[in-house]
Amino acid sequence: MRRSAPPYLVGLSLLCMMMTAAQGQDARVWLDRMNAALEQLNYDGTFVHVHGGNTETLRIIHRNVDGVVAERIVSLDGVGREIIREADNIRCILPDRKVVLLEERREINPLVSALPSYSQKLEAHYRFKIYSTDRVANRQTQVVGIMPRDEYRYGYVLWLDWETAMPLKSRLWGENKEIVEEIHFTSIEFPDSIPDAALQATIVTDGFALFSSPKVSDEIANGIPWRVAQLPDGFHLTATTHNPMAGSKYPVEHMVFSDGLATVSVFIEDPKTEAEVTEGYSSVGSTNAFSLTVDGRKVTAVGEVPRRTVESIATSLQSE
Repeated sequence: MRRSAPPYLVGLSLLCMMMTAAQGQDARVWLDRMNAALEQLNYDGTFVHVHGGNTETLRIIHRNVDGVVAERIVSLDGVGREIIREADNIRCILPDRKVVLLEERREINPLVSALPSYSQKLEAHYRFKIYSTDRVANRQTQVVGIMPRDEYRYGYVLWLDWETAMPLKSRLWGENKEIVEEIHFTSIEFPDSIPDAALQATIVTDGFALFSSPKVSDEIANGIPWRVAQLPDGFHLTATTHNPMAGSKYPVEHMVFSDGLATVSVFIEDPKTEAEVTEGYSSVGSTNAFSLTVDGRKVTAVGEVPRRTVESIATSLQSE
């Protein structure tokens, strides 16, 4: 006859479950506040971005006036690239190349691209946890963790300003618990107002070449005759394009897969392209890629995910 657990053990178990659920709820509240802070607050700060073995120091000035957002990011190292945002229109100025890139994506901002955002769909694939408090840039912070439930995703640890929930530090953890990307503010202020002059580009772009990035459709195109037979749990197709890529006169089919936090892009090159693709793995910092040939097409899956994720998606690709 099976013995029942002593009452005190049952009580402890229920208490642990209740504490875990409460921690998850608190973490979700902090993440919601963080995403609101990034967009709604006025702030002026300097942060260090460590990614792919490179370290870059940047200044960010962000303003929100009655819901109208303006932002300027300038690299304080090297050639001093600038990113200027006015609402959803973004200019990336590359002075060493004499190029201005026009974008429509906030993810070109290195601060935003390094941070997660919460949705309920993530619950099945990530655990949310509250850790201790800490100090960053001489401000009190709450440490929040987002840990993957399987081996197909990375984990995050975030240091959120206690007063505003602004992310003052973030770490992206890799497969072997190594830090593969980090954002760390060294100073930050939250002024009541920011003048227009602080948001204007300082680089004179006369004579610069102007390029617009191809738009990524929010709808799934029916004309791409490819599918992934077996996606890692939680990932699904979110967007497709069929556009020329830089350095090639032939169009490239592009598929985007996401679990709501992690994203993998699959590029399927035209058979006439002369681009060389080395089959197997390659990586730069937190970004992994896996390339192979499928039905005579050169295929590369790339994303800030573990190696097994890009390999699983690339090797499951099939033509219809």
